[in-house]
Amino acid sequence: MSSISIIGTGNMARTIGARAIAGGNTVEVMGRNQSKAADLAKALGGATTGEWGTAPAGDIVIVALLYDGVVPAIAQYGDALAGKVIVDICNPFNSTFDGLAHREETSIAQEVAKAAPASASVVKAFNTVFRHVLEKGRPDVFLAGDNARAKASVEAFIESLGLRPLDVGDLKMAHWLEGAGVVTVGLANHGVGNLNFALSITELPV
Repeated sequence: MSSISIIGTGNMARTIGARAIAGGNTVEVMGRNQSKAADLAKALGGATTGEWGTAPAGDIVIVALLYDGVVPAIAQYGDALAGKVIVDICNPFNSTFDGLAHREETSIAQEVAKAAPASASVVKAFNTVFRHVLEKGRPDVFLAGDNARAKASVEAFIESLGLRPLDVGDLKMAHWLEGAGVVTVGLANHGVGNLNFALSITELPV
C-alpha cells in the first residue's frame, strides 16, 4: 500500500482520504488551518496531521486545493517536496465553467512541474471525476505524467481505492484532461443533465 499526504482540507481531500484509508494506505492531512487539518484527520480515523509547509510524510502528495492556490502552495513548500510524487487533481475552470482559466496550451500540472523541485515528479489525476461519484462509485481515473515510475506508484494507489487507472500519456496531456473536466460540466448541464456520472472507457471484446 501507499503512504499519502494530502494538502488541503476540502471535500476532495476528505473523499480521497477516506477511500485511501479504506484501501489500507497511510494518510497524512496538511492544511493552512492546522485545526481544520486536525479535525479532518480525526474524522477520517487513523490519519495523522502534518504541519503546512514542512516535508510531507507521504511518498505521494495529493494537492487538493482550488486551482489558483495550487502553484503558490507548491512554491511555498519548495524543497520540502524533493523526491515526492505530486498529484494535481484540480480543474482550472473559467468563470462560466465552459472553458479553462488559462488561455495558453498548458495546465496547472505543467505549471506545478515548473515550480516543484527538479527531483519531484508530477502526475495529473482525479480531475475528471465529480466528488460524490468518487465517494460512492467506481469510476475510471485518467492520469498523465512524464515519469513512468511515478505514474506506476499513482496507478497502484488508485487500484488500492478499488478504481481503474488509465494512463493517457505524458504530462502535456494534462491540458487535455483539464479540457475533459470542462466536458464533464457541459454534459452535466446538457446531455446528461445531472452530476451522477463519470467519463469512462468501454472496451469491445477482442
